[in-house]
Amino acid sequence: MDRRKSLKLIAAGAIATPIAIASCKTQDKKTPQGNPATFTIDRNPDELKYENELLAKEKFFTEHEMATITILADIIIPKDDVSGSASDAKVPDFIEFIVKDMPSHQTPMRGGLRWLDMQCLKRHEKSFKDCTHEQQIALVDEIAYPEISYKDESGKEIKKGKIKPGMQQGVSFFSLMRNLTATGFYTSEIGVKDIGYAGNVPAQWNGVPEDILTQYDLAYTEKELKECVTFDSK
Repeated sequence: MDRRKSLKLIAAGAIATPIAIASCKTQDKKTPQGNPATFTIDRNPDELKYENELLAKEKFFTEHEMATITILADIIIPKDDVSGSASDAKVPDFIEFIVKDMPSHQTPMRGGLRWLDMQCLKRHEKSFKDCTHEQQIALVDEIAYPEISYKDESGKEIKKGKIKPGMQQGVSFFSLMRNLTATGFYTSEIGVKDIGYAGNVPAQWNGVPEDILTQYDLAYTEKELKECVTFDSK
């Protein structure tokens, strides 16, 4: 099952610079996105038609924006000893598909990417994707942990984190980016394997537990044990 079928089931800057302008150019949007989806027995024809229409549309994100999305996705879900990174699971392509499927995400995503570049231009005179890894992480740390509050066992309110003035747009954007990344990753083949999901497997039942049988003064006969109860995992 691919991520799009799984998803169905679980149903702006004040200054202008050459880098910022380049990030908003649209000349690289003309390439169609991916190959057409193919029919399988569990695909609804109308769903397949709609998906192919989305895939045939011009790209929404520019190359600059896609590069930034890829960096952010891999910061959120990096490669480790268990599984590949978000980009290995093709999360950037998933996000490109989703913003065309759900246009309400387009302005928040594009605005958030622009916000990141503006912050980095002010601090380092470079766009986010051209900053060092340390510089990228430093900015992400400021927007990845918004203020939360909760009450401890005694009822005392505990506050953690704090949104700095002027960072609210970044916090909102990163929250959306994190949600899309997690959704894309954990509905991919890599993500499904990462959590150890095995799908539907035959039940292994070895009969009523011995203590329950004893409680009701019951017992299996040798024939029942041999022919009906014992489960052979092989």
